[in-house]
Amino acid sequence: MTFPAIPPADVLGRLAALQGTPIDQLKQQWRELFGKEPPPFNRAYIVSRLAYRIQELAYGGLKPETRARLEALGEQLDGGNVVLRRIRADSRPLAGTRLIREWQGVEHTVTVLANGFEFEGRPYRSLSAVARHITGTRWNGWTFFGLKGRAGA
Repeated sequence: MTFPAIPPADVLGRLAALQGTPIDQLKQQWRELFGKEPPPFNRAYIVSRLAYRIQELAYGGLKPETRARLEALGEQLDGGNVVLRRIRADSRPLAGTRLIREWQGVEHTVTVLANGFEFEGRPYRSLSAVARHITGTRWNGWTFFGLKGRAGA
């Protein structure tokens, strides 16, 4: 499939126009620039990916060597684990962060580790496991500790 060539002189104008473009026109641009149906994600995601694609078509994409290097670095970080790969790295609190939650009048403190969590001197692989230990019931750990559902969380 061939994609339209975008002259570098047109890039800034096209990027600026994305902000005011109606969503149905953004989706049409997606079809033209990616050659497939747009994903069912929010407007901000579609605009950001279109902006990247416009620049990619105008200036060129990553070199194959760069792509290969990024793939290798990703493998080092997640060991080829597809589930870990899908988790955004910036969604997890930094190692050393202390999460504090009061439950039934008792304050509970969890420390974020590089590869898990520590609660009462014991390691846990997930916040949900910590929440289950504290409450005795199944909880989403991110919700229990107030990390999910807040803007910017």
